[in-house]
Amino acid sequence: MIKVAINGYGTIGKRVADAVRAQPDMEVLGVAKTRPNFEAETAIDKGFPLYAAIEEREDQFAAAGLDIAGPVAELVDAADIVVDATPSGIGAENKSLYEEYDTPALYQGGEDAALVDTSFNARSNFEDAVDADHVRVVSCNTTGLSRAIAPLREAFGVEKVRATLVRRGGDPGQTSRGPINDILPDPVTIPSHHGPDVETIFDDLDIDTLGMKVPATLMHMHSLNVTLEEAVDAAEVRDLFGDESRLFLIPKHMSIDGSGKLKEYALDAGRPRGDIWENAVWEESISTVGRDLYLFQGIHQESDVVPENVDAIRAVTGSADAEESIRTTNEALGIGL
Repeated sequence: MIKVAINGYGTIGKRVADAVRAQPDMEVLGVAKTRPNFEAETAIDKGFPLYAAIEEREDQFAAAGLDIAGPVAELVDAADIVVDATPSGIGAENKSLYEEYDTPALYQGGEDAALVDTSFNARSNFEDAVDADHVRVVSCNTTGLSRAIAPLREAFGVEKVRATLVRRGGDPGQTSRGPINDILPDPVTIPSHHGPDVETIFDDLDIDTLGMKVPATLMHMHSLNVTLEEAVDAAEVRDLFGDESRLFLIPKHMSIDGSGKLKEYALDAGRPRGDIWENAVWEESISTVGRDLYLFQGIHQESDVVPENVDAIRAVTGSADAEESIRTTNEALGIGL
């Protein structure tokens, strides 16, 4: 069993912890929090050993009636690999801790690509992370773009990608985020950071991205225009995407016309927290004009990177190849079933 430490038990960390626990070849050695809150209590209720991410705050956990297993350094030392799910920028600060104990580490997309040996997307460049010491699982939006681009490159070739990203203002629990009643170019300059980030996965890709933030919390929405190297029929793209386990094609008969109904569907289907681990591609939106492909896809920012973290654990530890890892992760979580 691969012994996994999770440093940061928030939006991503708690989901990764549950996903790791579900795997047949992994165990959660413990999770770390900077302070006591409802997520720290939930971690203990779920049986995850809780560690103090900041040693000087151990007394705060005791004051809140929460028993901790020790400081985060002890957790890192005992683990085979650590998943750093801390807020953007904190992972970079933690890198020296992981190096001190010679523990390989995964970071999230908010960290700079220069921090790590390679950026990672399971569908696109799994082998690049094999036996690496520091790997960055790219952001939710970059993950979503990479999953769609990879099969298109393989099947038809890609000349140019243009993507407009309509981004949620904040997650449901991020009460400090916005905008409240506005639509913001974010950034107002072109490209947004997403295009260069995708190029950390595909270094020869021609991609332009634009970003906006809107007063919503449920999901991001992508409008994609991909110029392929050959003319294709929309049906060919639908068939291609239909074979991709982490691309969920929303059929017309489901009458899902937006993010709200998509989340409602995930909850009704029994998905934990209403999570949508796959890209949600509206099948009707897949259209072609000559070599130009158009589509809309929804990206659940809280969960689409979760299976990627699990696969990155296997890549870094050299415990499975891409096909085996993706299959095992999907089966354990119920993706594509």
